[in-house]
Amino acid sequence: MAEGHLSRRSLLGIGVCGSLALLESTLAGCSRIGPRLASRRGDLPERWVRRLPADWRPQWVEGPAQVLEASKAEASGRPALAQLSDGWATSLSGQTWIPFGQEGVLARLDPSACPASRLFAPEGQPILAFPWSRNPWVLVLRDRPDLAQRADLGWDVLLEPSLAGKVVLPSSPRVVMALVGEDPQRLCRLRRQALALDDRHGINLLLSGPAQAAVLPRPQVVPLLRRDPRLAALLPAEGSPMAWSLLLRPAGGGEIAPLQDWLADLLRPPLLPFALAAGWVPPLPRPTLEAATRGFSPSLTRVLLPPEPVLQRGQNLPPLEPKEQIRLQALWTSTDPCQRT
Repeated sequence: MAEGHLSRRSLLGIGVCGSLALLESTLAGCSRIGPRLASRRGDLPERWVRRLPADWRPQWVEGPAQVLEASKAEASGRPALAQLSDGWATSLSGQTWIPFGQEGVLARLDPSACPASRLFAPEGQPILAFPWSRNPWVLVLRDRPDLAQRADLGWDVLLEPSLAGKVVLPSSPRVVMALVGEDPQRLCRLRRQALALDDRHGINLLLSGPAQAAVLPRPQVVPLLRRDPRLAALLPAEGSPMAWSLLLRPAGGGEIAPLQDWLADLLRPPLLPFALAAGWVPPLPRPTLEAATRGFSPSLTRVLLPPEPVLQRGQNLPPLEPKEQIRLQALWTSTDPCQRT
């Protein structure tokens, strides 16, 4: 065989080796799964998810409990980011999460978001979360214009005799107690009004069931207000219990590249007005939100951007100390309408 020429067998060998190398490379690439963001479907604005960096993918799970399970899974199976409300995020020890980083975009948020970003730990503790939406509980009425005009009653609207057995309250006893304070008589009266304590199915009970009033998180309510004229929403002047939507980094979930651009997408047009129209309100300075809600109806704007004093009266619900848990549990038990004559 002349120098510089290859036999047919050699060429075939090279071809087989090359094909195997290509196959091995392809399989290795398939096995390298990029970073994941774990969330219940519907707990993040869809347009925002679609803007995730190309190597990221969403990991949709059934609910917050499954997000927590994923965050505690074997290291290789943990997501790089998890979406949870503050109530779920604080149900585990702080060691579950690692500092969030991305300080540049966090600095753009209103100072009112700082406690939630620390998971309500004292000032000076690490920033563990990106609090991307502030979600007060709102009062929604169906076909009750008479009560919709009584905003001066605040949460006491729920105590109106005509709503007896027609109110859907939150599943969380702590949120229910926050609506009317810790007066046992008022709390018992409110619980007597309840058709159900079930915010998960509250929309269905309100739209097609016997309920005429419901207390629901704002993101559940706003899309309905825009298309159902039977509904009216109130954010009482005395303030409302507040929930926060958070992004967190599970410990052992792996390093993540800077996400400043993707996080910042939510905080500016064109994405910000779409998020607001879906009920998600990032904790941005008021002038920024006012500019983004131009063109919205006055009734919708009042729900999304209530007067500043109303916002300031909003009640965060940080984790409870054991003694406080016992005290509130005793109050809840003592105001059970089934136990009273």
